[in-house]
Parts: sequence; structure tokens; C-alpha cells
Amino acid sequence: MRITGLRIYPVKSMAGESVEEAEVEPWGLLGDRRWALVDEAGEKVTAREEHRLLGLRVELLDEDTIRIHDGDGDSIPVETPLGLSPVPVSHSRQGFANPADEDVNWWITERVGRPLRLVWQEDPTVRRVSGAHGGQDGDVLSLADAGPLLLTSESSLAQLRTWIGDAWAEEDPSLSMTRFRPNVVVDGAEPFAEDGWSTVRLGEVEFRLGELCDRCVMTQIHPEQLVTAKEPIATLARYRRWDGKTWFGTRLIPVGRGVLRVGDSVMPC
Repeated sequence: MRITGLRIYPVKSMAGESVEEAEVEPWGLLGDRRWALVDEAGEKVTAREEHRLLGLRVELLDEDTIRIHDGDGDSIPVETPLGLSPVPVSHSRQGFANPADEDVNWWITERVGRPLRLVWQEDPTVRRVSGAHGGQDGDVLSLADAGPLLLTSESSLAQLRTWIGDAWAEEDPSLSMTRFRPNVVVDGAEPFAEDGWSTVRLGEVEFRLGELCDRCVMTQIHPEQLVTAKEPIATLARYRRWDGKTWFGTRLIPVGRGVLRVGDSVMPC
């Protein structure tokens, strides 16, 4: 088995970028989901509510700078906030985050159509992985939903495509892995073999399975048209629904540190 794809999402709920290698930190891949969006009251806002966020693509320039691109060729650089007082945010176990400059907030607001504020997680060690999501003492988290990394399998996606069959062609002839917003994509295993991995070594880095990943409406949003359809959840729920949830992919928690590269070996252990 091999890693066939690596992807980071510098801003939670915006489109990310594929990379050839990524450094693993205790809270996730370097640069992944350290930024997020909140409304004027500090309540988190994601693409579940605002599909247009997926139409904004984020590029990681360096550890201190990102660039947000819209679909019309315009973009804006965003630097790590310095000297601004933290603002309250509703992300669980986070409390506060540092706001971006107002010109950035206006730029995003104009493209999404509602007042939004971009915030940055200065210290990812303050946000613990919940025990309900497989967290243990010392496990920490970026602004991702529940786990530091998400792994998906190409063979599992191929099985899902087979299950959907001709019905999918009426809505969308391609079912891209980007629908599931993984950090790591692997191949070479049986479909859904990743469900049973308690630990796995990706290249030089060992990970522990936190939990399987329950899927939501985000997977139903077309990444380009930004409209919602019934698939793939309708079919996935026929085969992969239990405990009241629908499952695809696994959330991983780093046991060590290192660098992941496309082509690295995948060794369940």
C-alpha cells in the first residue's frame, strides 16, 4: 500500500491544496486548519451553512502567510495576526482565537455575502482531542472537527462508486475524493480495510486510529457548482450506516512526528 495523495486545508471549510509532502505535527499536518471563520457573534461558520466558502481556494505560502483565491482570479494575502486581541469563538475547547486584519474580513464578506471574520489558532496545544473521539491525555487538535488527520482509501471510494452505479451519472458523472476532504489518501487495500486499523505507519510516522469518520452534508456539495445533491450520502447510508451515522474514512492521531510524502508506504500494525 502507498500514499497516493496529500492535501491540506489552511482555512477550515475553504478549498485546500494538494502537496507532495507534509510535515506531521501533534495537532495535524503543518498548515492544516489553523484558520477558520466565525460570524459577528463568534459562532463558527462552515461550508455546511455557507457553500460559497468551498469556492475560495487557499494556498499556504509559508508558515506565516496564506493566500486566498476566489474563482474570478482575485486573491488576497493573509499574514499571521500580530498584536490584535483574541476574540471569542465557539469552536469546542478553543475559547478564543486571533482575528485577521479587517481588510481580509471585508474581502471574504464580499464574496460570501454575509459578515464573516477570519480567525487564527495561535496555540494548537490548548485544544484537546475529546475522549468521545478517541483522544487520550496529550492528544491535541487544530481547528478541525474532531481529529488531527483524516485518511481515506481509493479502493473504498471505488466501491462506493460501484454501489452508486448509473444513478450517479444523472447528478454528477464523477465522484471526486475531494468531496470527503481527506488529508491522506491511500491505495492497495481492500475496500474499507482502514476501518479495522488500530495503528498504521505512514512512511516514517506512526498513527493511532481515533475513530471512524461520520459524514455530513459537506460530501453532498458539488465542489465547483456549490449546489447540494442527495449523493453520495443516500447510497453510502444504505451500506455504511450504523449508530445513527454514515461512515467513510478514519480520523488519525499522530503518535510521532516526521514528514509524509506521496509514494510512502502504508503499513497497518
